[in-house]
Amino acid sequence: MAIVQKFLGAILINALVAIAAFSNGSTISEKGFTVTKVGDGVYAAVGDDGGAAGSNAGFIVGSNGVIVVDSFQGIMPAKDLLTEIRKVTNLPIRYVINTHYHLDHVGGNAVLAEAGATILAHRNVRGWERTENLKFFGATPKPDKRALVEALVLPDMTYTDSVDIHLGDRSIKVCYMLGHTGGDSVVIVPGTKNQPSDIVFAGDIVWQKHLPNLIDASTGPWIETLDKLLAEYPTATFVSGHGGVASVSDVTDFRNYLATLRKTVEKAQSEGKAADALIAQVTTELKEAYGKWGFFDYFIKPNIVQTAAELKGAKRIPVPVKN
Repeated sequence: MAIVQKFLGAILINALVAIAAFSNGSTISEKGFTVTKVGDGVYAAVGDDGGAAGSNAGFIVGSNGVIVVDSFQGIMPAKDLLTEIRKVTNLPIRYVINTHYHLDHVGGNAVLAEAGATILAHRNVRGWERTENLKFFGATPKPDKRALVEALVLPDMTYTDSVDIHLGDRSIKVCYMLGHTGGDSVVIVPGTKNQPSDIVFAGDIVWQKHLPNLIDASTGPWIETLDKLLAEYPTATFVSGHGGVASVSDVTDFRNYLATLRKTVEKAQSEGKAADALIAQVTTELKEAYGKWGFFDYFIKPNIVQTAAELKGAKRIPVPVKN
């Protein structure tokens, strides 16, 4: 497990597999992300695979202020995001919502806090941000890595189940949902007259045609969460945590990846497969359908190892914060 953690840490901190971007013929923009308008005053900031942003983010403009969803993985891309927001509006940045604690989504908090934002997240994020992020640097993080994690700016405000935020003429709902880390928030922007469909900032609850990081995941509840989102928002646009802006079809495909992964690992285990034999069999069975997805070569092995541990009841996941 230590090898898997170190491996995942390298991916998260080095902008999520830059090699994959180049090997797929992708290009990386100067900022490392591209801002796209996805609704009425709603913008997705889609990070390049291998770019400085490290993940996706976004922002929502109301009549009296702005909500930013996630802050990328570091100070410089967060500053670039703030510059992009200022091209759209000079309204105050009122809130930053961290969808979960992983470094690639909270590393720029300091920039937006300095700009006046209140940082909001599920209560577990505040408890895990400066502790659980250390595991991505191995069992004994070097002093500079420990200092980086311990300097992360924590949420100022936390919630337990859900919270509504009012931006003048529009209301945003933030909901706790199980699956990816145990501290995930999904941000729902209801449709308007000029934007008939809802927009859902799903964080890493949704990966658009990319294999996910499962280091903290509980895939059974995650599938249930995705089923709930698909049922409640059947015509929504989803802003994923990694990959592009996602359609309902993309979310369904991702849900089916998790279900197929579980089923395939469980079948291999029932046949007595373990260790390298299990990894080889499951990889072969999944490659035809998912081999062209982003991060396949980098996450397929840990996805299999961690799912096998989960199904055996042997997987470590973060312990929820106590009252």
